[in-house]
Amino acid sequence: MNKARGLLLIFILICFASVSLKAQVKMDTSEEWGSDLDSLRSKEEFPEDTVIYSAKYIRYTTLGKMKMGTFTVPLDTTLTGFQYYNPQYNPINPSIHTGNYGLASRDLLFNPRKTIGFQTGFHSLERYILHSDSIRYYRNRSPYSELYFVTGDQVFRAQVAQNITPQWSIGGDLHYTLSKGFYENQRYNNSQPALFTWYESKNHRYNLIANVIFNTLVATENGSVQNDTLFRDPEKQKSMSQYVRLNATREQRARQTWSDNSFFLRQSIFIGRVDTIHVGKPDQQILPTQRISHTLRLQSQKFKFFKNEDDLNGAFPYAQFVLTNDSTRLKTISNEFGYSFYLRGKSVSFIKNEVKLDLRLLNELYWYNEMGNKNVFQNTTAKVGVGYRLSDRVTIDGDLNQIVEGRNFGDYLYEAEANILVSNSLGRLSLGAYTQNKSPEFLFEHVNYQYSKWDRNFDKTKIHNFSFAYENPKYHFFAKAEYFLMSNYLYYKQVDNPNSSPALLKQIEPDQISSNINLLKVTVGKKLSFGNFRFDNFAVYQKTDFASILQTPELYTWHSLYYNNTIVKIINLNVGFDVRFNTPYNNPSYSINTSQFYKTNDGIEFSTYPIVDLWLTATLKRTNFFLRYDYINQGLLSNGYYTVRRYPMPDANFRFGLSWKFYD
Repeated sequence: MNKARGLLLIFILICFASVSLKAQVKMDTSEEWGSDLDSLRSKEEFPEDTVIYSAKYIRYTTLGKMKMGTFTVPLDTTLTGFQYYNPQYNPINPSIHTGNYGLASRDLLFNPRKTIGFQTGFHSLERYILHSDSIRYYRNRSPYSELYFVTGDQVFRAQVAQNITPQWSIGGDLHYTLSKGFYENQRYNNSQPALFTWYESKNHRYNLIANVIFNTLVATENGSVQNDTLFRDPEKQKSMSQYVRLNATREQRARQTWSDNSFFLRQSIFIGRVDTIHVGKPDQQILPTQRISHTLRLQSQKFKFFKNEDDLNGAFPYAQFVLTNDSTRLKTISNEFGYSFYLRGKSVSFIKNEVKLDLRLLNELYWYNEMGNKNVFQNTTAKVGVGYRLSDRVTIDGDLNQIVEGRNFGDYLYEAEANILVSNSLGRLSLGAYTQNKSPEFLFEHVNYQYSKWDRNFDKTKIHNFSFAYENPKYHFFAKAEYFLMSNYLYYKQVDNPNSSPALLKQIEPDQISSNINLLKVTVGKKLSFGNFRFDNFAVYQKTDFASILQTPELYTWHSLYYNNTIVKIINLNVGFDVRFNTPYNNPSYSINTSQFYKTNDGIEFSTYPIVDLWLTATLKRTNFFLRYDYINQGLLSNGYYTVRRYPMPDANFRFGLSWKFYD
């Protein structure tokens, strides 16, 4: 009945929107014809006072785009991916999680982190953190702002940006979420304000980029539902009526509280010859031949778990603690100095040949505090980047990162990639490889929490990767094959308990596999068109000899079939549905107090079923909106499903999202 109401609601909204818009267009045609003539006459008589602002006047850059020089890209006003607001359900990077927006998540597919140096080991809420790398720095002729809202999960975002002078722009972001969940104590909320600025000198030689970000994330823990036969009961109660293991309310609720506050400042100056492409146009690019830069980052992180209730339902390992207040804090000061050199011909109408050399030295100071266990240490990393470009047909890049002094001495990440454009019709080939030597994350080696305590010494993890990719934009096809060879792989597991001792139940510990782990990962994407119908497909095949350790499915597929059309010449409309599916895998459990996913001893694999989501997206001038009815097939093949043990996934639900841009 709920599904039928949801479908009926979507259909009524579509019909209402179509009829209203058609009527509006007819009214505009009859009543505003005279005003249109007045507007045309005004343009002829007063051309110097007439400026019509559109999205093409709003451009932005990011830290990643500033690596090669100074350039901006236009604002994206399309609907591509607009309906995928939840980072847990990114079609090409899906996750497993504990049942609601914002709660603990882990990648479903195998995606090792290409990082070296000191890492705390907390990753379960990373998908929701706002980082400096994701900030956009705008260049706009008029003030720009955007409002974004999603019902149900109550996701709200606001952004404003304005140029104070042609060379200096400022702006701010505000991300706020309040999601109550489907079961008791699944509440999640965050507050993420950010301020940013970008200054470029008139001669285009000096650039300053700065931002300050405040992340506060609060994810309630309910310990999972008590009913282990939840989806097999013939008369299933409503989700909010199900008993959960942790029942405290208000300020006594068990919860993870993460804060990640940072200040970022990057300055660069171009010396020597400066080349300019597309002079005076919006897509103008400033290309230096030499650049000196300095980057300062101040960061303060806190990871805290709190509860204040008796563990009457076995959510934690066996103990008699009522109040738990575990916390880990990390403060970091990092300074990076860089020098870049580019060798290219004097003619830059397009780049024929270019050689680059990038030298950087990074120093990081850490203050680490875990329940009174304080440590102060530092790392110094040498970074070398080399590259060669032959017009747009051949590019070869290499990066060498080596920790030359400090706590994690000996860590390194070396990688290289070659891109070859065969032709516009035959597509592009990419060859890549990297080798990584990484110290264990701190949480693997030391924990001093109420329910978890260990001191271990592990070897560095080594990963060797080789990849081959082929992309053909003309035919909307992409394929990539990757091979991973890993040694000394680290993971969490349930403590061995052959005698079923109550004292060892739900106890976890880190472990390391000394044997080599092989994994082959093949990714394929293809987009098809049949008139106004679009059919997007994405599939990943993973084969490994240690599937029970990696806990990832052998096959994952995502398909999206939708109808695209322009209604009354002004409304871009898409209506369709998505289907995602993965094969069964060794489902992990979740350790509440450490916020880690771990391997159990029984190796249970849950049955999996296709999950179908119905959606609609539309744009009218500067307004985009979407309607979603997720898991519309609930009750058809299954009454529900799990991705993490004992944590049911959300029921079928309806969501509405709206984005409204302003740039007058």
